[in-house]
Amino acid sequence: MEFNATLLGEVISFAILIWFCVQFIWPHILNAIEERQKKIAEGLAAAERARAELKDADARVAEEIKKARQQAAEIIDKAQQQANQILDKAREDAIAELNRQKAAAQAEIDSMAQRAREALREQVGALAVKGAEKIIQREIDARAHKALLDQLAAEI
Repeated sequence: MEFNATLLGEVISFAILIWFCVQFIWPHILNAIEERQKKIAEGLAAAERARAELKDADARVAEEIKKARQQAAEIIDKAQQQANQILDKAREDAIAELNRQKAAAQAEIDSMAQRAREALREQVGALAVKGAEKIIQREIDARAHKALLDQLAAEI
Protein backbone atom coordinates (compact mmCIF):
# COMPACT_ATOMS: atom_id res chain seq x y z
CA MET A 1 0.00 0.00 0.00
CA GLU A 2 1.32 3.29 -0.96
CA PHE A 3 0.78 6.47 0.84
CA ASN A 4 0.39 9.20 -1.52
CA ALA A 5 -0.34 12.86 -1.14
CA THR A 6 -4.06 12.45 -1.74
CA LEU A 7 -4.45 10.06 1.14
CA LEU A 8 -2.31 12.29 3.30
CA GLY A 9 -4.44 15.30 2.29
CA GLU A 10 -7.61 13.42 3.05
CA VAL A 11 -6.32 12.36 6.49
CA ILE A 12 -5.28 15.93 7.27
CA SER A 13 -8.62 17.27 5.99
CA PHE A 14 -10.47 14.66 8.05
CA ALA A 15 -8.43 15.51 11.15
CA ILE A 16 -9.15 19.24 10.65
CA LEU A 17 -12.83 18.45 10.20
CA ILE A 18 -12.86 16.39 13.42
CA TRP A 19 -10.96 19.12 15.29
CA PHE A 20 -13.36 21.77 13.94
CA CYS A 21 -16.41 19.68 14.90
CA VAL A 22 -15.03 19.00 18.37
CA GLN A 23 -14.13 22.65 18.95
CA PHE A 24 -17.14 24.45 17.48
CA ILE A 25 -20.04 22.12 16.69
CA TRP A 26 -19.87 19.42 19.36
CA PRO A 27 -20.27 21.81 22.35
CA HIS A 28 -23.45 23.28 20.83
CA ILE A 29 -24.84 19.80 20.20
CA LEU A 30 -23.98 18.72 23.78
CA ASN A 31 -25.56 21.88 25.18
CA ALA A 32 -28.74 21.24 23.18
CA ILE A 33 -28.82 17.61 24.36
CA GLU A 34 -28.25 18.65 28.00
CA GLU A 35 -30.97 21.30 27.78
CA ARG A 36 -33.36 18.76 26.32
CA GLN A 37 -32.46 16.30 29.09
CA LYS A 38 -33.08 19.01 31.70
CA LYS A 39 -36.45 19.88 30.15
CA ILE A 40 -37.43 16.23 30.06
CA ALA A 41 -36.30 15.77 33.67
CA GLU A 42 -38.18 18.90 34.72
CA GLY A 43 -41.27 17.67 32.85
CA LEU A 44 -41.06 14.29 34.56
CA ALA A 45 -40.57 15.97 37.95
CA ALA A 46 -43.52 18.29 37.26
CA ALA A 47 -45.62 15.31 36.23
CA GLU A 48 -44.62 13.51 39.42
CA ARG A 49 -45.44 16.60 41.50
CA ALA A 50 -48.77 16.93 39.67
CA ARG A 51 -49.49 13.28 40.33
CA ALA A 52 -48.68 13.76 44.03
CA GLU A 53 -50.80 16.93 44.16
CA LEU A 54 -53.63 15.10 42.44
CA LYS A 55 -53.35 12.31 44.98
CA ASP A 56 -53.41 14.88 47.80
CA ALA A 57 -56.36 16.65 46.17
CA ASP A 58 -58.19 13.34 45.84
CA ALA A 59 -57.54 12.65 49.52
CA ARG A 60 -58.80 16.14 50.44
CA VAL A 61 -61.86 15.70 48.24
CA ALA A 62 -62.57 12.32 49.83
CA GLU A 63 -62.20 13.90 53.28
CA GLU A 64 -64.50 16.80 52.33
CA ILE A 65 -67.06 14.36 50.95
CA LYS A 66 -66.84 12.36 54.16
CA LYS A 67 -67.34 15.53 56.22
CA ALA A 68 -70.23 16.63 54.00
CA ARG A 69 -71.90 13.25 54.38
CA GLN A 70 -71.38 13.37 58.12
CA GLN A 71 -72.84 16.88 58.28
CA ALA A 72 -75.76 15.78 56.10
CA ALA A 73 -76.39 12.86 58.44
CA GLU A 74 -76.26 15.21 61.45
CA ILE A 75 -78.67 17.61 59.75
CA ILE A 76 -81.02 14.74 58.93
CA ASP A 77 -80.82 13.52 62.55
CA LYS A 78 -81.55 17.02 63.86
CA ALA A 79 -84.43 17.42 61.43
CA GLN A 80 -85.83 14.05 62.53
CA GLN A 81 -85.51 15.05 66.18
CA GLN A 82 -87.22 18.37 65.49
CA ALA A 83 -89.97 16.61 63.56
CA ASN A 84 -90.46 14.21 66.48
CA GLN A 85 -90.53 17.14 68.91
CA ILE A 86 -93.06 18.98 66.75
CA LEU A 87 -95.21 15.85 66.52
CA ASP A 88 -94.99 15.31 70.29
CA LYS A 89 -95.87 18.96 70.94
CA ALA A 90 -98.76 18.80 68.48
CA ARG A 91 -99.95 15.58 70.11
CA GLU A 92 -99.72 17.16 73.57
CA ASP A 93 -101.48 20.30 72.35
CA ALA A 94 -104.22 18.19 70.73
CA ILE A 95 -104.66 16.19 73.94
CA ALA A 96 -104.76 19.40 75.99
CA GLU A 97 -107.29 20.93 73.57
CA LEU A 98 -109.35 17.73 73.69
CA ASN A 99 -109.31 17.78 77.49
CA ARG A 100 -110.21 21.47 77.51
CA GLN A 101 -113.08 20.93 75.08
CA LYS A 102 -114.18 17.87 77.02
CA ALA A 103 -114.14 19.87 80.27
CA ALA A 104 -116.03 22.73 78.61
CA ALA A 105 -118.59 20.30 77.20
CA GLN A 106 -118.93 18.62 80.59
CA ALA A 107 -119.38 22.00 82.25
CA GLU A 108 -122.00 22.92 79.66
CA ILE A 109 -123.74 19.58 80.18
CA ASP A 110 -123.70 20.10 83.96
CA SER A 111 -125.02 23.63 83.52
CA MET A 112 -127.78 22.47 81.18
CA ALA A 113 -128.66 19.65 83.56
CA GLN A 114 -128.81 22.14 86.44
CA ARG A 115 -131.03 24.49 84.41
CA ALA A 116 -133.22 21.58 83.41
CA ARG A 117 -133.52 20.56 87.08
CA GLU A 118 -134.39 24.13 88.02
CA ALA A 119 -136.96 24.34 85.23
CA LEU A 120 -138.34 20.97 86.24
CA ARG A 121 -138.54 22.09 89.90
CA GLU A 122 -140.37 25.23 88.86
CA GLN A 123 -142.77 23.23 86.71
CA VAL A 124 -143.30 20.69 89.48
CA GLY A 125 -143.84 23.57 91.92
CA ALA A 126 -146.32 25.18 89.57
CA LEU A 127 -148.07 21.85 89.07
CA ALA A 128 -148.13 21.30 92.83
CA VAL A 129 -149.61 24.76 93.32
CA LYS A 130 -152.21 24.12 90.62
CA GLY A 131 -152.95 20.73 92.13
CA ALA A 132 -153.26 22.22 95.59
CA GLU A 133 -155.37 25.02 94.15
CA LYS A 134 -157.74 22.56 92.62
CA ILE A 135 -157.83 20.57 95.82
CA ILE A 136 -158.74 23.47 97.98
CA GLN A 137 -160.64 25.21 95.18
CA ARG A 138 -159.12 28.51 95.72
CA GLU A 139 -156.13 30.30 94.29
CA ILE A 140 -152.91 30.43 96.21
CA ASP A 141 -150.77 33.50 95.70
CA ALA A 142 -147.42 32.22 94.39
CA ARG A 143 -145.59 35.40 95.50
CA ALA A 144 -146.89 35.18 98.97
CA HIS A 145 -145.91 31.55 99.36
CA LYS A 146 -142.55 31.74 97.54
CA ALA A 147 -140.61 30.34 100.51
CA LEU A 148 -143.01 27.42 100.74
CA LEU A 149 -142.67 26.76 97.01
CA ASP A 150 -138.86 26.96 97.15
CA GLN A 151 -138.81 24.46 100.01
CA LEU A 152 -141.12 22.17 98.04
CA ALA A 153 -138.90 22.48 94.95
CA ALA A 154 -135.80 21.69 97.03
CA GLU A 155 -137.45 18.58 98.42
CA ILE A 156 -138.36 17.38 94.92
